[in-house]
Amino acid sequence: MADTKKKVVIIGGGITGLTAAYYLQKHARDHKLPLEVKLVEASRRIGGKMQTVVKDGFVIERGPDSFLERKESAGRLAREVGLGDKIVNNSSGKSYVLVRDRLHPMPGGSIMGIPTEIGPFITTKLFSWPGKFRAAGDFILPPSEKKEDQTLGTFFRRRLGDEVVENLIEPLLSGIYAGDIDRLSLMATFPQFYHLEQKYGSLVRGMKKTTPPRKAPGAGAPKKKGIFIGISTGLQSMAEAIEAKLEDGSVMKSTRVDKVVKSENGYALKLSTGDTLEADSIVMTAPHEAALHMFPEHEHLFEGFKNMPSTSVATVSMAFPESAIKEDIDGTGFVVSRNSDYVITACTWTHKKWAHSTPKGKALLRCYVGRAGDEAIVDQPDAEIVKVVLEDLRKTMNIAAEPEFTVITRWKESMPQYTVGHKQRVEALKDGLQAELPGVYMAGSSFEGLGIPDCIDQGETAVKKILSYLNFQ
Repeated sequence: MADTKKKVVIIGGGITGLTAAYYLQKHARDHKLPLEVKLVEASRRIGGKMQTVVKDGFVIERGPDSFLERKESAGRLAREVGLGDKIVNNSSGKSYVLVRDRLHPMPGGSIMGIPTEIGPFITTKLFSWPGKFRAAGDFILPPSEKKEDQTLGTFFRRRLGDEVVENLIEPLLSGIYAGDIDRLSLMATFPQFYHLEQKYGSLVRGMKKTTPPRKAPGAGAPKKKGIFIGISTGLQSMAEAIEAKLEDGSVMKSTRVDKVVKSENGYALKLSTGDTLEADSIVMTAPHEAALHMFPEHEHLFEGFKNMPSTSVATVSMAFPESAIKEDIDGTGFVVSRNSDYVITACTWTHKKWAHSTPKGKALLRCYVGRAGDEAIVDQPDAEIVKVVLEDLRKTMNIAAEPEFTVITRWKESMPQYTVGHKQRVEALKDGLQAELPGVYMAGSSFEGLGIPDCIDQGETAVKKILSYLNFQ
């Protein structure tokens, strides 16, 4: 039986690769399939951006801190690997937009900056009256002309006007992708907005019709839980829990795949150790830049990704005594408009958003720096980053002390930018792989979604494709 085993190699040990390895091995065990799975990771650790610092009672995320609960694949996977009792919801609370040195509460009922309730939008001071009247044009403007793609900026400016876009939508959407909404693809990031506009003739009307109305809490009702979930022991512990479920000897760390060569019976992977792995099928989950170098004989397949930009960002977490923050703010954080003279792009009051993150009597602030076109701060020394971030924070809140400690994490060229035409480039790559490299699949944040659930979904999709390709379904 061992001689007839099919071999799958997964390149990259981030959440996409871990997901693919976990579900492939699980399916093989459950169905007694002759399948061998290897996961190859270039660095010393698995988990990709899922990195956590646990220090002095603080739980500090270096990368993502949570995922949307409604995207069920992430919570399901966490429960499968034994972390069900560690899943926690964020505390709901006010969030703000910082525009010209003033914090404005996010208008009630807005989703990704798009209003679903008229009252809060009319009363907010986030926009001028001319800006509000321009946004009302969404109700009378015809839908956009049908086209394959357009930028987020083009789409939203046409529907709602410059002021709403710059003061609300841009800080929210560019924060997710650390990108420039005047370059990011609508159809690769938020195609649902385009479809709502096409169906209902108005973006606001479409959002209102498809969003359940908010319910006012009754007397004595429990506090509403947040829409995000995290892991009380940190997201790194989720990656480690998945790894612990993988078969002994199936994970190869500190090993780089230098080259993939198509062979008579499948594929040969040349490793940095000098060894060669044979594979019947491959899942490539490493960033697109790595893929470009691994398949030199099929470089033309990746032509669409040669100039795909990636943005550098950094997270800056600062721990304080609670008493050091003299001017407290009722909320969980804010995003920053580009109209504001700030280096930080957002700040989370982590001690208020995530109860598990901070010891009693302490405060934890997590700030973000770096975005498309404004990345120089990421390369500055730690001391300079801390100085600039503190200066920005003290413009909005009275902090009377230096932080007890700071955790700075730089993510160099880590945020792939889905520019206009991205979906078409992904489809062209898939078609090319199927024609020239059958059994090789691409998945991960460079392709069809940056968030943890999106990457998990891609890993699961790759598993289904491999099982079908190997005739194991």
